[in-house]
Amino acid sequence: METLIVRANKRLPREGIREILIRGTNWIGDAVMTLPAVAAIRRTWPQAQISILAKPWVADIYRESKDVDRILNFEDPGRHQGPFGKIRLAGELRQFHFDMAILLQNAIEAAIIARLAGIPVRAGYNSDARGWLLTHSVHRTPAIRKIHQIDYYLEMVKALGCNSAGRNLHLDLRPDTCSLADAWLTAPESKHQLIIGIAPGAAYGPAKRWPVDRFAAVAAEIISEYPATIILFGSKQDEDVTDAIATTIQGHCLNLAGKTSVREVMALIDRCHAFITNDSGLMHVAGALNVPTIAIFGSTNPVTTSPPGERNIIIRKPVDCSPCLKTVCPTDFRCMNLIGIEEVLAAVRQAIKT
Repeated sequence: METLIVRANKRLPREGIREILIRGTNWIGDAVMTLPAVAAIRRTWPQAQISILAKPWVADIYRESKDVDRILNFEDPGRHQGPFGKIRLAGELRQFHFDMAILLQNAIEAAIIARLAGIPVRAGYNSDARGWLLTHSVHRTPAIRKIHQIDYYLEMVKALGCNSAGRNLHLDLRPDTCSLADAWLTAPESKHQLIIGIAPGAAYGPAKRWPVDRFAAVAAEIISEYPATIILFGSKQDEDVTDAIATTIQGHCLNLAGKTSVREVMALIDRCHAFITNDSGLMHVAGALNVPTIAIFGSTNPVTTSPPGERNIIIRKPVDCSPCLKTVCPTDFRCMNLIGIEEVLAAVRQAIKT
């Protein structure tokens, strides 16, 4: 790693900071990867009240963090959408009298809202042409594109003068969150069986998705080898994929795509003995929960977005066109097609033994 990754125009004040607003990121995986940066902010201002402004679908990630005191929902779509919605949100934020805003999200919108809310200290990357809206601006050097996303956020707060709390990322669920899994795992045999999670979707696009028939073949082989229950995870947009897998292993799975909250998903993943996934937000959740994770990479780069934790097996073929970071493969999808069923099964067997 190069010595200079980012640089700030000045460091954040240490004194007189009582109320801090952190603008969270908009995707589940990104939210997980910001948690070490949030911990660094907490360590630097231990007595401050820390609030997170986040979209509802990622708010539950931050809600599990012991470093966060308050969650504020950014409802867009909803009452905060459009220009007047942003003005409404800024007015709501003004009532908290924030001393400082640290913007983990990169968009200019985050800086505009913080400015409209009258927050005197506004810090973040100078991305999206928003540097003039920030009082404490962090410039990214070319080296920033070569580091893991966890370090991307950590380097920003470090440049602003925060005390690092380390980059280790472990998500400790609250007891009331853990108990949410009980309602789904009602069968008596589930207490004695292996529970294998599978997340066959990926929101970014089909280039990140290993073929569904191969996921189905892996699931069927697991069922034939082990007394196992398969849990299929995903959003409503993944239902066609999870339905295809569920048809292959009828009676041996819980197909929960589109049926669970983020808190329920975290609780259920925490019960899994292994988790098979594309590069997705749930991959990061599983890694942060220290669940053995088999992560299948194609168009994206594990150097920058590999799952956190130390119980991960990354499966990737180093073809010359990967990582392309494209949503749809323009050629022959070789990065994914070269990954065989038996290779993934071998990784599952290894994960189960650990």
